[in-house]
Amino acid sequence: MSEKKTIILLGATGSIGKSTLDIVRSLPDKFRVRGLSTHRNVSQLASLSAEFKPEVVAVSDEAAFKSAKAELFGTGVRVFGGDEGLCRLAAWEGTERVINAVVGAAGIRPTFAAVEAGNSVAIANKETLVAAGPLILNLARERHVPILPIDSEHSAIFQCLQGESSENIRTIWLTTSGGSVFDTQLEDLDKVTPAVALAHPTWQMGPKITVDSATLMNKGLEVIEAQRLFSVSPSQIKVVVHRQSIIHSAVEFCDGSFKAQLSTPDMRLPILYALSYPERIESTLVPTRLTDIGTLTFEDVPPRKFPALELAYRALEKGGTAPAALSAADEVVVQGFLENKISFLQISRILGNVLDAWPDEPLQSLDGVLKADQRARQMAEEALKHTGSVVVG
Repeated sequence: MSEKKTIILLGATGSIGKSTLDIVRSLPDKFRVRGLSTHRNVSQLASLSAEFKPEVVAVSDEAAFKSAKAELFGTGVRVFGGDEGLCRLAAWEGTERVINAVVGAAGIRPTFAAVEAGNSVAIANKETLVAAGPLILNLARERHVPILPIDSEHSAIFQCLQGESSENIRTIWLTTSGGSVFDTQLEDLDKVTPAVALAHPTWQMGPKITVDSATLMNKGLEVIEAQRLFSVSPSQIKVVVHRQSIIHSAVEFCDGSFKAQLSTPDMRLPILYALSYPERIESTLVPTRLTDIGTLTFEDVPPRKFPALELAYRALEKGGTAPAALSAADEVVVQGFLENKISFLQISRILGNVLDAWPDEPLQSLDGVLKADQRARQMAEEALKHTGSVVVG
């Protein structure tokens, strides 16, 4: 990598964004930041702009956008606002890699905008692949633009498949730490508070994805992503509990052999791989000593404790806009749990009800995906209203 690779970072003030900027700081001769975005954290965006000197920034919250324009006035940085501003930033001409670390459905349209403009995307936004995976991957093939996974699991699979034929895949094994409540007894799960659910044993993440890790909905969404990215049948994707989070996922091949990617659990490694691909560049950011790892263990997922995982397989089987509906409803229901409106077990119950009621409809366009997203959110909001306030803990 002789010249600096130019990058646009969507979601610069979140956990993936911060890890990405750590990489840029450590490898200033390899990467240059052309653009940054935040939803509403204007003060942090201003600080990052002073440090990285981007050409353009975007603030997706309209009220915060006005504040950002005032904050960055006279700096020479162009400021875009709202959802359209985020899409303009993603499509910024001459960008070698767009990192989409936006959380939730808000990240879908910017992915399409980037690919339409011919910008390759390193994607941490689950919703794009879950809700609109076939559409965005078809568009990427048409534009000859790579979509590179950032999730540690999908990055691991992607790395394991380098030089391999997809026809030789027997099983993709997604690993999970089990989240924060894996050892909680089934009869005690309804007593799980938001504080308990947010205490992830391995990863430091945002609240939504951490709750999803506790219910294993996060792993369910990753099953859908893996099916999209690697074009295998749902039956070829299995989930196994791996408490140590050292093996980030594995591929079992037709001859019975396995390939796995393992390292210290640190999101900077899969991000670095996505940034530098197809090269692999030297870095000492994340050291891993095999002698310090010790024992690696694997366990089955108890399905009665984690019904959310089965919901993802059901959504895949149902097809069409069902995965988009499940993903959208999950955002609403998890927020309801964090606000103590429902109990922990009600998360999966409500999502199951939404999926049961969801009509069979084909996945045809981005507009159709976004409309399905809104309908599913409305269904989930109605479900929250009818459950009443639940006191937990």
